Amino acid sequence: MPILGIESTCDETGAAIVEGTAVRSNVVASQVDLHARYRGVVPEIASRAHIENILPVIQEALDTARITLADIDAVAVANRPGLIGSLLIGTTAAKTLAWALRKPLVGVDHVAAHLYSVCLDNSPPVPLPAIGLVCSGGHTALYHVRDFLDIQLLGSTIDDAVGEAYDKVAGILGLGYPGGPILDRLAHQGDSRAVAFPRSLLGRDSLDFSFSGLKTSVLYHVRGFAGRQREARVLGESEINDIAASFQAACVDVMVEKLRRAARRCGAHSVIIGGGVSANRGLRSAMENFSLPVFFPPMQYCTDNAAMTAGLGQVLLAAGRVGELDLDAIPQSQFLDGSN
Repeated sequence: MPILGIESTCDETGAAIVEGTAVRSNVVASQVDLHARYRGVVPEIASRAHIENILPVIQEALDTARITLADIDAVAVANRPGLIGSLLIGTTAAKTLAWALRKPLVGVDHVAAHLYSVCLDNSPPVPLPAIGLVCSGGHTALYHVRDFLDIQLLGSTIDDAVGEAYDKVAGILGLGYPGGPILDRLAHQGDSRAVAFPRSLLGRDSLDFSFSGLKTSVLYHVRGFAGRQREARVLGESEINDIAASFQAACVDVMVEKLRRAARRCGAHSVIIGGGVSANRGLRSAMENFSLPVFFPPMQYCTDNAAMTAGLGQVLLAAGRVGELDLDAIPQSQFLDGSN
């Protein structure tokens, strides 16, 4: 059953064709160059780019999979959470196609799709229940994944998402955007013990995250306590590498400790890690000796993509969770209240 997936939650326009867990095509039009000068996503620019990209991306996904619109069995769209203007473009396109083709329409939670991404490309089965961590520029949260239709929120960030902290620290250091890949690369050339940045764990039993204090600590270390005594450009290459390594170690230590706490609390059989930061080499290395089997997505499905939307859409379709043409674009995740 080939399913068309559509992704437009933030600044990536994606379309994919998935059958089962086999990805027949996965096309992403990136907007990184459009937003780089602002060191973050500008919602209005993102929405306009989605309008320009959505139809060509869908057509390329169909062409790559060597099928036509008549061959698809359903249309799945990430209709939540995300930037409302961006969400509206993808949701409107999906509803229009479903109506015109008289095909089922499936609304998919983007966060749940990140968790499902570990199943793509015929990856090994994930032992359930699992602890899920979604870590990206917009999300840092823990979930109890009993199965992909039964997901419960355990804890989330109270301020910055971890990927957002990476972008802001890269800005402090005068590096490029997005900051995650740059800092990850520099971290592997530095000493992670060079700077004792704080690890905010928010109490012994907390499963929530906080990275704002860590970001501020980097700012004070680089620019002085008042944040303006010196500029990052006076730092040497080795010092920047050490700051990157020490910052990354602090982020990774917090995520690993929260995963340990959640695993003990829930009696999980495995760990799932998805989202853009799941591509981080420091995090992947730190999880190699974890007490449970750990599942990461293939690299091409770490960042926002439509293959994970189509894949989870197929699971929802099989369970009869089909949407109607009044499907809304919703900025919030369905898991904010701790239930699905």
